[in-house]
Amino acid sequence: MGDNNVNLPPGFRFYPTDEELVVHFLHRKASLLPCHPDVIPDLDLYPYDPWDLDGKAMAEGNKWYFYSRRTQSRITGSGYWQAMGIDEPIYSSSSNNQKVIGMKKYYSFYVGEDVKTNWIMQEYRISDSSSTSRSSRRRNSKIDYSKWVVCRVYEHNGDDEYNDGTELSCLDEVFLSLDDLDEISLPK
Repeated sequence: MGDNNVNLPPGFRFYPTDEELVVHFLHRKASLLPCHPDVIPDLDLYPYDPWDLDGKAMAEGNKWYFYSRRTQSRITGSGYWQAMGIDEPIYSSSSNNQKVIGMKKYYSFYVGEDVKTNWIMQEYRISDSSSTSRSSRRRNSKIDYSKWVVCRVYEHNGDDEYNDGTELSCLDEVFLSLDDLDEISLPK
């Protein structure tokens, strides 16, 4: 799993769904409950440019995960994160209770004043309706954990909408580029 020292068995990958990020990670963080294994670090995103996240955030393939405090300022040393579109609801997959459990917002990274890069951030937050039930518990806490978000940052390669991290090997690309599979001769 990247450069992070996470004690997981060989062969396991960190590949959470949107629902898993909200329910199993962000809700636990906001409720001050432990998460085992504790693999996502706390990171103040905005001093860092996206290419500086390696070694600071949870890395899995070409994606980085971290908790951050929700803030209006999204300015880094080299640029800024600009919101793309509107908040997207995340629904519970429970067959008997499909309710909104969180919200996801996409951001693009711009260098300087207006040069758009291929870096994308998905910022997940707890929906307002699911966070109100926990407000009485948080009132007694010295820290307001309702402002936590979990972020997934990756460099978009342009091949697909969500960039699932699947990459083709050189041989796969050669085979896909051939027009006629009959022309392939395998060694004997």
